Amino acid sequence: MSTIKKIVDGTLVDPDGDGTQKISVPTRSVIIAESLKGMEADVVGALEFEPPFAVVSDPDTYAVMGEKVEHALESLGKIISINLGKNPYADMVTAERLIAETHKAATLIAVGSGTINDLCKYVAAQKAKSCAVFATAPSMNGYTSINASISINGHKKSLVTVAPEGVFMDLEVFAAAPKRMIRSGLGDSVCRATAQVDWMLAHMLFDSEYREAPFQFLAEDEMVLLEEPEALVSGDMEAMGHLSRTLVLSGIGMTVCGGSYPASQGEHLISHYIEMMHPADWEEAFHGEQIAVTTCVMARLQERLLRGKRPCMLPSVLTKDSIMSHFGEKFGGKCWEEYNKKSLDKQGADQLNVHLERSWPDIQEKLSALIIPSETLVSILQRAGAPVNFKDINLDEFFFADAVLHAREIRNRYTFLDLAS
Repeated sequence: MSTIKKIVDGTLVDPDGDGTQKISVPTRSVIIAESLKGMEADVVGALEFEPPFAVVSDPDTYAVMGEKVEHALESLGKIISINLGKNPYADMVTAERLIAETHKAATLIAVGSGTINDLCKYVAAQKAKSCAVFATAPSMNGYTSINASISINGHKKSLVTVAPEGVFMDLEVFAAAPKRMIRSGLGDSVCRATAQVDWMLAHMLFDSEYREAPFQFLAEDEMVLLEEPEALVSGDMEAMGHLSRTLVLSGIGMTVCGGSYPASQGEHLISHYIEMMHPADWEEAFHGEQIAVTTCVMARLQERLLRGKRPCMLPSVLTKDSIMSHFGEKFGGKCWEEYNKKSLDKQGADQLNVHLERSWPDIQEKLSALIIPSETLVSILQRAGAPVNFKDINLDEFFFADAVLHAREIRNRYTFLDLAS
């Protein structure tokens, strides 16, 4: 029995527990099939959702799967067809619009990838509705997570929502997706190593929560996926299956941990900074394309610090005024509110230095064992044709350097970006 099925069935023993506890997630059905053609009503019907069904898509995803899903679900009850328009954005304006347009629906059926899935999860959580997703591209790892990335007044926030009760993936549809979206999914997968190292660092420094379960879920598929990344963009169904399971299991890992910690650390902070502060004329890169690049940066930073001498931490010199000056009125207040929670005063810096003096060799040993070498990550991404540096995502050196320097200031999440400061 596959890891996914054991988790969904509630039979997988929690590797972080006492040997008797089982992993439990709200997702009741995950179907990854070579083709879902003709199965759309069956997979939704098995979950016994209440109609009406709001089927949410955009023009592209409607053409790929949305129209077929709507026609198939007509046999189960009334359909409310909602098209969010070209290139919808996951912000509160769009979310409020979707709340209004789905007010008569009992169940939301997302047909799409990151943006549409996040919006539907958010609305379902806000209005206590059921939801499921027909995924149209292997472009990100949030399909099964309880988090949604929603922009509030331009500030990207990871909000707790609900996980879809059903997640349906058609490998033929995935293989036919734009190559950029496939590479984006690979980018959102390779960050596992840097995110794990950052999360373990915070745990070892501050005794914050850390779990092995999300990484054990991924181990088997990740190993095969990273061995032959070229296969992903050549239409290889076996490789696409490994990527799909990796994305599903990464999302489940976030759900089990009650947040994005195992899959979103320093590399995602840099990406969030880019999305918040980018130049007005920036030709936007996909989320996973950004993560591919920022993962390479974080891997090099982690390697350099772990090979070096024990860091000596100083009290923070950042103030509310300096953060407000850098981020402006739009973002500055929220950034200061987040950063101030982890800011070190002299006593905090002294205590951390005492801890580092005692524990640095152990930290070096344990974290070095988790690393995928930066050169290996770059090679994996390049072999699939994915971006690996700031130029590949249409940014200049000065802005990108600012992003790496200031990304730690936007969120209360302690990473190697803080250790390097």
